[in-house]
Formats: sequence, C-alpha cells, structure tokens
Amino acid sequence: MKKTFEGKIISLKMNRTAVVEVTRRNPHPLYRKLIKRSSSYKADTGDLVLSLGQKVKFVETRPMSKGKFFKVTEVIK
Repeated sequence: MKKTFEGKIISLKMNRTAVVEVTRRNPHPLYRKLIKRSSSYKADTGDLVLSLGQKVKFVETRPMSKGKFFKVTEVIK
C-alpha cells in the first residue's frame, strides 16, 4: 500500500521538486496533551505549476534521486 500525505509547500527552489511540510498532532504518551510534530519531504512536481503555501496531496513512488521518494498528485487549494 502506498503512503499518501497532505501538506503545505515550503520551498520551490529546486527544478521539478517541491519541499512539502506535513504537520500532525499526536498525544503525549504520558500527559495526553496534543503536540504538533512536522516533517518535510521532497516531492516531484512533474509539470504542475505550484506556488508557496499551497496545500497539496502527494504519494510515495520509487526513488527518483537520493532524497526524493514522493510525487505530487493534486493541489487541494
């Protein structure tokens, strides 16, 4: 099963690549307060025209380079 994430574009400085930040909220193991955690992933943009701050959906693919394992599938807003 392929992993699918939703996130916000934080960088477009590379050719055909966007850096997407995924933020999730998990409860603390002992105190149960919700804690924000975020990860950033490099995703291939293909021929999509994107801009900073857009929310996108991206999916896991075969490795395209040393650090790029995802591909942007659609723009949410």
